[in-house]
Amino acid sequence: MVDEQIRIRPATLQDEASLTSLAWRLTAFTLPDWRKPESIAEADAREMIAAIRAGAPDSEVFIAEREGVTAGCLHVLETADFFGLTHAHISVIATTAEAEGTGVGRALLQHADVWARRRGHSLLTLNVFAANERARRFYERAGYSAEMMKYSKKI
Repeated sequence: MVDEQIRIRPATLQDEASLTSLAWRLTAFTLPDWRKPESIAEADAREMIAAIRAGAPDSEVFIAEREGVTAGCLHVLETADFFGLTHAHISVIATTAEAEGTGVGRALLQHADVWARRRGHSLLTLNVFAANERARRFYERAGYSAEMMKYSKKI
């Protein structure tokens, strides 16, 4: 059940500062040495803003608000995997520090589920860093499970 105090709406260009701030939340854990927080945050913010500008129905950004205050964001899109399966993919899901653990993340995941079903998808994917244990537990409680693992080696 979605908290009725949480409103999820399409993001607009007026949300750029909030989206940029929320993108930094994606780096709030120990990153691999070769990953720089600014590279991650800037890339995710840039992609969300580009999706808003493009206005394509297959790549949408949403803002979660509680009492008119931004509490989180979601970027969900249609994509095809390496094997050719077209599916929905959560590119970004983030909450403010204040909204963490209050149901905003669950509401955004539920919104992504509905978004995917409306487009006829039977699969919804997302990526998460292995070291982000809190996020991994959150996704597993929501019914997600690991399918593949990417290994990296700094050379």
